[in-house]
This record gives sequence, structure tokens and C-alpha cells, in this order.
Amino acid sequence: MGMLKEFKEFAMKGNIVDLAVAVIIGGAFGKIVTALTENIIMPIISMVMGKGGVEDLSVKIGPAVFPIGKFLQAVIDFILVAFVLFLIIKLMNTFMKKKAAAPAPPSEEILLLREIRDALKK
Repeated sequence: MGMLKEFKEFAMKGNIVDLAVAVIIGGAFGKIVTALTENIIMPIISMVMGKGGVEDLSVKIGPAVFPIGKFLQAVIDFILVAFVLFLIIKLMNTFMKKKAAAPAPPSEEILLLREIRDALKK
């Protein structure tokens, strides 16, 4: 029973739960980015290129054909995910700086105690 109890304590730590939530949200976010690239960005690129799209690109060297389009699609997906995450983190940092920069004003009790302290110094 000791090992089961240790595992339960390990699994219920905040870090593990936070990680699980992050993985689930990350998977959902990845689906959103994939849908964005496949349904909006790639059709626009296809119109510009006049071909079937990035996924259909391939390079032929002699008898070998290298389908580089799928790799390019994955690179574009990665760049979009990285850029959106950069924007989210930048926004969070901005909010954290504003929150840290503006300390809460002292309470009335503190102000009164300061007045008493200053009056006693005289």
C-alpha cells in the first residue's frame, strides 16, 4: 500500500495537475492552429502559387521524389504556434508588470499609525 500512497501523492501535486491541464489545452490549441493553416492560410497561398497548395510541393531528383510540402506545412504550423505563444506570454508579462508596479495604497490604520509615529517624533 505504501507505493500506491506515494504515487497518489505524486500524481496529486500541483505540478502534475498543471502539466496535465497544459497538455490538454496545448492539444486543443494545436488543432485550432492546424485548422487555421489548412482552411485559411494554405488556400490563400494556393491561390498565389496557382497550385494545389504547399502540401503538394515536391522535388524530383532523378527517379526519387521528395515530398517537401508536408514538411513545409509542419514548419508553418510551428511558426504560427510559436508566434501566438510569444504574443500570449508578452501580454501576460505586460499585465504582471502593471500589477507589480502599482502597489496597493496603505490602509487607513497604517496611515493613522504613521501620523501617530510622526507626532511622537516631534
